[in-house]
Amino acid sequence: MIHSKYSEKVPTRTRFSSFSAINEKEVDDISIEFFYKPHTITLLLLSITAVVYFAFVRETGDVEKNIWSGLLCCCFFFLLISILAFPNGPFTRPHPAVWRIVFGLSVLYLLGCLFILFQNKDTVNKIIYWLDPSLKDFHIDMDKEYGVNCSDINVERIWSHVDVFALGHFLGWMFKAILIRHMGILWATSIMWEITELAFAHLLPNFVECWWDALILDVLICNGFGIWCGLKICRALEMREYKWESIKHIHSTTGKIKRAFLQFTPESWTSVRWLDPKCSYMRIFAFCELVLFWQVSELNTFFLKHVFDMPTSHYLVSARLILIGVIVAPSVRQFYSYVTDTTCKRVGTQCWVYGCIMVTESLICVKHGRELFKQTHPINIIIWLVVQFVVSVICVMGYAIYHKNPAKPALTDVSNSRDKIE
Repeated sequence: MIHSKYSEKVPTRTRFSSFSAINEKEVDDISIEFFYKPHTITLLLLSITAVVYFAFVRETGDVEKNIWSGLLCCCFFFLLISILAFPNGPFTRPHPAVWRIVFGLSVLYLLGCLFILFQNKDTVNKIIYWLDPSLKDFHIDMDKEYGVNCSDINVERIWSHVDVFALGHFLGWMFKAILIRHMGILWATSIMWEITELAFAHLLPNFVECWWDALILDVLICNGFGIWCGLKICRALEMREYKWESIKHIHSTTGKIKRAFLQFTPESWTSVRWLDPKCSYMRIFAFCELVLFWQVSELNTFFLKHVFDMPTSHYLVSARLILIGVIVAPSVRQFYSYVTDTTCKRVGTQCWVYGCIMVTESLICVKHGRELFKQTHPINIIIWLVVQFVVSVICVMGYAIYHKNPAKPALTDVSNSRDKIE
């Protein structure tokens, strides 16, 4: 039985090593030593040389370009400091420096969100128009509508709904499947997202969809096929034999190239086990948290673009989605370890920062979208929260009943107390 994480006393050294494994994982195999040795002095000299060159050589007559250059220089040095000072996180491939930069980007994004939180909406709009003046001519009502003429069902109409956003749905759920790797959680989240759209449709017109669009195109085809493909990739990675050889021991050119590409694949992979037939109430609560937080994070995407009048295809929306997707990967791994490993008493730093980002984005939506949220139907939100909790509990109980008989095949393989995904 997996007990509550607060019911056991674990030695301090064990707790520290558990936290270190998800927050500052060390590289086990170093194939090219040059890329893993510190080059701090060289980096300092190169960065100072670049700053001196761009500060004194470039033209300074354009105020906007000066501001852009100054902001980019600040971000550049912040990311350099991230490489030198921030933790690796739970992953080491393709290189720990990549995940330190990701952590640095998440901190920068959090600081940007906090700055926006303390501005008024007019100031935020001016900043957005400064980034892209074309947004002055766009209003959210100009966005594509999906919930019109629902009785008119034909091949041409259905095909018109299979656009680039349908591909985004598929890729997004495939990515979620690779992160979560649990069919029950994925399907519960997928179904509850459609319930979320119904609950908030009175605020976000983009959530109004035809029944066949929501149930068939979204849930069954885009989401379902994405989940299936993602889990297939996970099973292929679970079955793969991981034997890493240093690139300097490989003599053929083809072998060296193959080893270089393999550097961008996981170091090892075993299945996770979010739920257990005898899991504690803490695990059940953590599962409900995961599902609810995921819904809130998805909602932030739609509320942000609605409050600040941005088209779904805008590069700022896409850039945020990509950034959040990269940040979520180590955050989910750290949250999983915190929930399932009784020796891990602290949540990972990247997960902590992502939690702050999610809450700050929600506060931005509420503050700058006051006129929108005045139209809220409280009963819809109450029912939504109750349904989220009930479906989560039903999913947990169903999983426990399904796996009560050990002869039945599991949706996910049983793993150790700490499952690996580097």
